[in-house]
Amino acid sequence: MDIRSNVLRQLKNRREGFSLERPFYIDEDYFQLDMEMIYYRDWLFIGHDCELPKAGAYFTVQIGSYPVVIVRGKDNVIRAFHNSCRHRGSRVCTKEHGSSVRLVCPYHQWTYDLEGKLAFARHMGDDFDKTGFNLKPVHCEVVAGYVFICLADTAPNFQPVRDKIEPYVAPHRISESKVAFQSTIIEKGNWKLVWENNRECYHCAANHPELCRTYPEAPSVTGTDGGADDPEIAGHWARCEAAGLPSKFQISPDGQFRTARMPLIEDAESYTMSGRPAVKRSLADDISISHIGTMLLFHYPTTWNHLLGDHAISFRVLPLSANETAVTTKWLVHKDAVEGVDYNLEELTHVWTETNDQDRRIVEENAFGIHSPAYEPGPYSSLHEGGVMQFLEWYSNFMVNRLQGDQTKISAVA
Repeated sequence: MDIRSNVLRQLKNRREGFSLERPFYIDEDYFQLDMEMIYYRDWLFIGHDCELPKAGAYFTVQIGSYPVVIVRGKDNVIRAFHNSCRHRGSRVCTKEHGSSVRLVCPYHQWTYDLEGKLAFARHMGDDFDKTGFNLKPVHCEVVAGYVFICLADTAPNFQPVRDKIEPYVAPHRISESKVAFQSTIIEKGNWKLVWENNRECYHCAANHPELCRTYPEAPSVTGTDGGADDPEIAGHWARCEAAGLPSKFQISPDGQFRTARMPLIEDAESYTMSGRPAVKRSLADDISISHIGTMLLFHYPTTWNHLLGDHAISFRVLPLSANETAVTTKWLVHKDAVEGVDYNLEELTHVWTETNDQDRRIVEENAFGIHSPAYEPGPYSSLHEGGVMQFLEWYSNFMVNRLQGDQTKISAVA
């Protein structure tokens, strides 16, 4: 039986409320199928528009086999391209971040303008037609300061994502922020284990002492019931929405993305050891109230986010192999906030730096145990792990639909 048929059969027959079978977490063929069906076909959060403050600013990213460059053009439009020269395939931009009036391949100096058009190619002869060798475009969308790309030839409709996300994120004015600090850690575990760990706080009390000073462990915060029945959460929503901040729990029909504004513990305003703001300068000048909690944004398969009154934190999940995942965290503050004056970097980053490292160890121990031939799927807590079950439901449905769709296409051609 081929890998696609086997995965389809296993997902259709999976036991609901239980973790996946062992190969889904450790097998390289299963991993490659995840990449082909999900990461190479769907919208991926990749960075923020504030990282490209002027024309010619760019950043690069590697998604599986695909190197990509994202650049702001002279017309102020942000575009994405396959970072592969149309001459002999060398990477055009080799730095993680940079700025240039043109994109020049270091191998033979083929030169592209900021809109991806081939502007110059040395010694190619008088009959060479440059118009057929522009950089290949990658679908790119920007919503409320968040940059998404899609590697597929035909991208899924992005409008539903925009409609849900923009009202919640826009008040925080991410486009008018800056990255105060970023880190990338490599977790030695499958990308799905990274997400499963994120989607519950069942483990928080025993593993995250810093985070638990401000972040509530309540299942209604991390789960999928929305928390409307919780008087504290409902009251928080009413107060924030009266101030013009959309807050109520929303989730897309397919479960891929969700938004909700959740209160922090007691009088906490930010993720600091004291609970006080880490940044004196508010992230957005026109948010008129304090104690707005954290605006939680999830979009499978690449990002979860916390947007607070004083700063925002974005997380990006990119698989490297069946057993390695890169998690990039960015702390964003108001563009005019001054380090050492408006914020102390250690105070700003401490809680999530510690939490990320704790989660890394958790994921790696989880992966280590799953490698045992004795592993078999275990039951999730219906009280505390509803978010994990929802993630696996999304993953299973997404994969089954894609795999069945491919089989239908193959049958139609045959």
